[in-house]
Amino acid sequence: MRIQDKINKLRRELNDHNYRYYVLDEPVIADVEYDHLLRELQALEKTHPELITEDSPTQRIGAHPLEAFGTHQHRLPMMSLANAMDSAELLAFHDRLIRKLGEEQVIEYIAEPKLDGLAVELVYEHGRFVNGSTRGDGTTGENITQNLKTIRAIPLALRSAKQAEPTLLEVRGEVFIRKDDFETLNKQRKAADESVFANPRNAAAGSLRQLDSNITATRSLSIFCYQAGAIEGISFDTHSTFLAALKDWGFPVNPEIKVLNGIEEAVAFHTDLEARRNTLPYEIDGSVIKVNNYALREELGARSRSPRWAIAGKFKAQQETTVIEDIILSVGRTGAVTPVAKLQPVKVGGVLVSNVTLHNQDEIERKDIRVGDTVLIQRAGDVIPQVVKVIIEKRPAGTESFKMTNVCPECGHEVHRPDGEAVARCQNLSCPAQVKRSIEHFVSKNAMDIDGMGEKLIDQLVEEKLVSSVDNLYRLTADQLAGLERMAEKSADNILSALNDSKSTSFHRFVHALGIRNVGEHVAKVLEKACAGNMDSFMTVNIEQLEAIDEVGPIVAETIVKFWADDNNVQVVNNCFELGITLKETTNESEQIFTGKIFVFTGSLEIFTRREAKNIVISRGGRATGSVSAKTDYVVAGPGAGSKLKKAEELGVTILTEEDFQNMIK
Repeated sequence: MRIQDKINKLRRELNDHNYRYYVLDEPVIADVEYDHLLRELQALEKTHPELITEDSPTQRIGAHPLEAFGTHQHRLPMMSLANAMDSAELLAFHDRLIRKLGEEQVIEYIAEPKLDGLAVELVYEHGRFVNGSTRGDGTTGENITQNLKTIRAIPLALRSAKQAEPTLLEVRGEVFIRKDDFETLNKQRKAADESVFANPRNAAAGSLRQLDSNITATRSLSIFCYQAGAIEGISFDTHSTFLAALKDWGFPVNPEIKVLNGIEEAVAFHTDLEARRNTLPYEIDGSVIKVNNYALREELGARSRSPRWAIAGKFKAQQETTVIEDIILSVGRTGAVTPVAKLQPVKVGGVLVSNVTLHNQDEIERKDIRVGDTVLIQRAGDVIPQVVKVIIEKRPAGTESFKMTNVCPECGHEVHRPDGEAVARCQNLSCPAQVKRSIEHFVSKNAMDIDGMGEKLIDQLVEEKLVSSVDNLYRLTADQLAGLERMAEKSADNILSALNDSKSTSFHRFVHALGIRNVGEHVAKVLEKACAGNMDSFMTVNIEQLEAIDEVGPIVAETIVKFWADDNNVQVVNNCFELGITLKETTNESEQIFTGKIFVFTGSLEIFTRREAKNIVISRGGRATGSVSAKTDYVVAGPGAGSKLKKAEELGVTILTEEDFQNMIK
């Protein structure tokens, strides 16, 4: 047998065994036999390196460690889901769909467990895995291709199957770690005197974000695929047929997924799944209910952040009892002084909880929470720990009611609680805790995204009086950084490089980074649009002008005006610009020529890349989708256009050449 034929045979065998193990759950050989075949292939490829291909099973690990992750822009947004907290809200979700559709009908749903892992996107071109990324902010994620290749369940090439091979396939899925693999991993880390992971989700996320893929390969990560991004070369009528195709192509699909006839069956699925959640081999925090028919999905459309045709049914919080050992005060970036209960550590829903916020003095008094109390703890939405109630029967004798001090625990200055507000605040703008928290927020990923500026470094910068406000970050020198504890010359250079890279940013990122009360990411984007990205306009805006902006109410308007009334805030912002921060241009409202229009691109594009074309549509107010429906306004067809072009012709959708599209945007 020729060497090439032998190599091809081994690759087919290994890929088939991966499919049987991860997709069918029907292995036919032992792990030791699989390893023997893999070593045989590795030996042949080592002798004949010219025969190695990127989709060979041997190429899952071995890439050089990265300096940092690159970014990947999703062709279609990876949207989040609206939540339903109980069966009544699931029924209300169905009622909303009926009202939107305009007629009473039985809707076919498809339901699945909501995994507690990390969402990723896998991109295949002509059947080959070319890119993998995290969800990120829904539009742009981190490129973690090398790490995803280490997960054996992810096919490096699509299996020849019943379905035609798409020219482009984007698959969304959830990477997770099974409960038994999680326990094994933590035992290994404990034995090696390494910190253990708090929960399986953290373990999965931490493993996928290793710059060295060889480390990721040592973690037993799993994946279930459940959703499509952009698809070219093939189309589907229902989600269930798409999932069947995924399985044929070699992707693991959760066997718990069911097609359901009507909302009553969907609610029953959710209820049954909640009763069985602890029997499953992986962590889940709810169910996901989706409309099965793709044409109905198109008709229902989406909100700004979530599709109308899907909802996440959340499970009731799991509860445990523990004892409050102490109550301390924590100071946030806005000066808010928050009481925090220190607990006897207890596992709640698989997560070890040792601290829980008590919010404010009113909440403490309402629940009569005292040091020494036995309390019922739950994780709200299976995420945030909270005290449900005090178990009075177990209260020890001699406990005293807790009263918050009127002195800041960090700086000793006055703590003031304004009339009508529940939160007490430190009045010292130079309070070290406020400075630290404001800087942590400023450098965070969704703000200025300054890599390497961790909590310990920020603590040092403030304590050494090198930084007292965010503008000081851009005055730091290599000598100042290198003089800090555990800061080598190369690390200092990396920090300065990250600071320099952050200087070119967007209006909304910079505004969000400033930490103005009540101004989060979404409001910052609303303000960017209203002010056309002009910072001078934003800094001089009045309350009336702000309240005239859709989604900006009186409370937000008042906090913005108060922020700019502080000369120190104005000086800090001006300093940032003098030190090199520049804001990228924002598309003018007059350029929003595609508002409300839906485009589909098909075939080969020669003037633009497909990503460029879609970004042009989005930047001008339109939507770029992957499938043609009656709601599609334009199909831009290049050479080689196939089924999408045919469907557009059948539906009477306007068909454009690439040149026609180019003329539209001139």
